[in-house]
This record gives sequence, structure tokens and C-alpha cells, in this order.
Amino acid sequence: MKKSLLLCVVLLLSSSLFPESLEAQCSMCRAVLESEEGQATAKGINDGIVYLMAMPYILVAGVGFVVYRMMYK
Repeated sequence: MKKSLLLCVVLLLSSSLFPESLEAQCSMCRAVLESEEGQATAKGINDGIVYLMAMPYILVAGVGFVVYRMMYK
């Protein structure tokens, strides 16, 4: 059980530690942002999407951990 929990935490954190390996744009946003030179706006939007995508998972994991701790006390 501890190994699977650790694996889940590592997988969640890996997306936070290496956000440049994720591409999280819809096709329309991608088409508009690829035409810009420098790609600064595209990188910012990618980071924002990844951040918004990761927050619910982190919150659910935190609540799950609290419930788990309360059940086994």
C-alpha cells in the first residue's frame, strides 16, 4: 500500500518538476500561439494549463491522505 501511494505521489510530482515535457494546449490555442515569434506566450499558457490541471489532483490526494490517517488512528 505504501509503495503504491509513493508511486502516485512521484507520478504527480513528476509533472510538476518537468512541465516542459507536457503539451497541454487545445488545437485552436496551439495554432494561434505557434505563429508567434519567441513562443513566450505559448510557454506561459502551457505552464498555466499544467498548473490548473495539477491542482485538483493534489487537493484530492491531500484529502485522501487526511482521511486515510484519520481511519487508521
